[in-house]
Amino acid sequence: MTSFQYMPPLHKQSFKTGEVALVGAGPGDPDLLTLQAFRFIKQADVVIYDRLVSQEIMALLPSNCERIYVGKKQAAHRVPQENINKLLVEHAKLNKKVLRLKGGDPFIFGRGGEEAQFIISQGIACHIVPGITAASACTSYAGIPLTHRKVARSCTFITGNMQDNGALDLPWQTLNDPEQTVVFYMGIKSLPTITKQLINAGRCKNTPAALIRKGSHVDQQVVKGSLETLEALVTLHNIKPPSLIVIGNVINTFADVQLQNLGYLAPE
Repeated sequence: MTSFQYMPPLHKQSFKTGEVALVGAGPGDPDLLTLQAFRFIKQADVVIYDRLVSQEIMALLPSNCERIYVGKKQAAHRVPQENINKLLVEHAKLNKKVLRLKGGDPFIFGRGGEEAQFIISQGIACHIVPGITAASACTSYAGIPLTHRKVARSCTFITGNMQDNGALDLPWQTLNDPEQTVVFYMGIKSLPTITKQLINAGRCKNTPAALIRKGSHVDQQVVKGSLETLEALVTLHNIKPPSLIVIGNVINTFADVQLQNLGYLAPE
């Protein structure tokens, strides 16, 4: 007979001094925080946070919490990643509850895995608190299902950041399935390459596409067109980062009149 030892659920673990919590803050709307994220936020002694963490979420921190900004923009990193890693460890060794607050989910294009590896290598306990990633939350707020029966049976998340040599090396031939939704994070600057390579790989130039800027915020902006017209739409509507690029037939799942009846489309 197999013995069983009860272990408390992860969300019941206590946040102790000398530990680090990597917390996903979601796309910006504080209502999308998990209960676990909220609990860790309220206990933090020091927070090391990114650019995409909203002011509404920052306002939830304790008044005496020390705040350290390490935000990054494309091609303009305020603090190198190795220095962020060291900051986390240094503050944990000062016997503080260290909150590493990251937009979206720490493990989806957030370098959370790298930070957790370093923290653990230094003998420090590290909590991982998942967050709602932008691709899921922002498309939902825009009324775009990532998958839909008989329309899209798969979904792929891709970072649109170019490499240091200016290249965007991706398996383009795997992204031409008309029943696949493709979501690019951080892809506005590389959009000309994205559209050209997808069309060259066989994706129809008339495939529906959308740009979602500041998704889940009160000033969320959603612009729809086609794969071929995306570049012109960015210029016409002055789309800036942070923005998602969504490509696939799911974009036209709901008619405009139906979207008006989806209550979650307009965050308060």
